Amino acid sequence: MSRRKCTQIVRGQNAIDGAGVRLRRVLGLNTVKDFDPFLMLDGFDSTNPKDYIRGFPWHPHRGIETVTYLLRGEIEHGDSLGNSGFIRDLQCQWMTAGSGIVHQEMPKASERLLGCQLWVNLPKKDKMTQPAYRDIKQQDVSMVQEKNATVRVLSGNYHDHHGAVKGEHIKVQYLDVALKPDTDWHYQETSNDQTLFLYLIEGTLAVDDALADFEEKACAFLMAGSSSGSSDYDEVLVRAGAEGARFFLMAAKPLKEPVAWGGPIVMNTKEELDEAFRELDNNTFIKHDKPQEL
Repeated sequence: MSRRKCTQIVRGQNAIDGAGVRLRRVLGLNTVKDFDPFLMLDGFDSTNPKDYIRGFPWHPHRGIETVTYLLRGEIEHGDSLGNSGFIRDLQCQWMTAGSGIVHQEMPKASERLLGCQLWVNLPKKDKMTQPAYRDIKQQDVSMVQEKNATVRVLSGNYHDHHGAVKGEHIKVQYLDVALKPDTDWHYQETSNDQTLFLYLIEGTLAVDDALADFEEKACAFLMAGSSSGSSDYDEVLVRAGAEGARFFLMAAKPLKEPVAWGGPIVMNTKEELDEAFRELDNNTFIKHDKPQEL
């Protein structure tokens, strides 16, 4: 059996976004090619509300899905079409922006805000699909209790446990794994034609044969060991350190399509970006009356 190899570790950099939210931007413009179809990953971890309380006021999105998952904390969200709600401990909002939506995300003061937001690119054919929301509550997430690990399945499936999201446009494997101290975790349910990476949110972790350590709030890219495009399933091997580890495994097939990125909008060409911003200026950006609830 082949094993996926850790070929790069991306640490990202501290950043300020929205109206003054301090975060760790791990994936972004410089990682688009290697991490296709994953565009951006922002990590949140603060015990000081001043770091995030100003939030992300009204802003548009088109051409992507945004996935906001909290281990701890509270974020109030709303959109220009009247939808509203909260993301709380072990809850997730999976939003398909599609043809266009304007929304806001406003974290509330709490003991700790811990989680991340992931941007997933949409295929060219689905860029202008109808917007959709999936508010994923804690009870909606399948949980698999193993000897050394607890695995929550947000999307995809794991050992025949299916996630809350099926993937209407792009199928993403999104696992939340809590691993006990000084123990191993083996995984081989993602085929070699998919991009796969780990985001370490807490603790210490070593990856693959070399057992290369990487630090919290960093991503480890794991390349398939077998030939590209095959249907084989290479093993992922990780080992937690003395503090244990909490990490997210994310995987999906790359789109291999052109990316034109303009702030909160991601299309395939500059012309499509220009059109989106013209529509924002003339108030024709919103194409549907109400987003779907899936």
